[in-house]
Amino acid sequence: MTKAEKVTFVMETLDEIYPKIPIPLDHKDPYTLLIAVLLSAQCTDVRVNQITPLLFERADNPYAMVRLTREEIQDIIRPCGLSPMKSKGIYELSHILIEKYNGEVPADFEALESLPAVGHKTASVVMSQAFDIPAFPVDTHIHRLMYRWGFSNGTTVQQTEKDAKRLFPKDKWNNLHLQIIWYGREYSPARGWKLENDIITKTIGRKTVLKEYLKKKK
Repeated sequence: MTKAEKVTFVMETLDEIYPKIPIPLDHKDPYTLLIAVLLSAQCTDVRVNQITPLLFERADNPYAMVRLTREEIQDIIRPCGLSPMKSKGIYELSHILIEKYNGEVPADFEALESLPAVGHKTASVVMSQAFDIPAFPVDTHIHRLMYRWGFSNGTTVQQTEKDAKRLFPKDKWNNLHLQIIWYGREYSPARGWKLENDIITKTIGRKTVLKEYLKKKK
């Protein structure tokens, strides 16, 4: 298969498996999504979805959030890990949203990335899922699969994102990044990976990855 044929195969296979794509993080608007994504750093989506209802019951908009103290926010989000840094980020970015953006989350990469505790990946998720603006946020699953499929050399997340954007059509990015995340979780995990269940890697996988897998199986 040529590279272009492999790309087409991946997109068609993922569309078959995930015709409807669930959003991993529960939210109701751009602000609650921004907070959920910020909390998901080094924390599972399942855990985040357990904690956000408790937080959003107290404060689901920046005006309510700044009425809480940083300590109160930290107490609620503690199970998500990195709670001192995350509570500081949530408190400070809520202030900035009120002061600079009338309490609204800006639909702009530069503005989002200038907010405390908001990096490029968080901004990309918000742009993609809240505003439907093409973005390709790369998480560990996408980073791993782009390497397994021979689409990227896997040295940095930044390089993986560039390669994904170069290979896949822009109008597919928003759905595709979610499809790859779900596929990585369900069929091509880092641990407990069974190649026989992983139709994409089995069909187009990087030769060295397949060879290494089969070697370990012996």
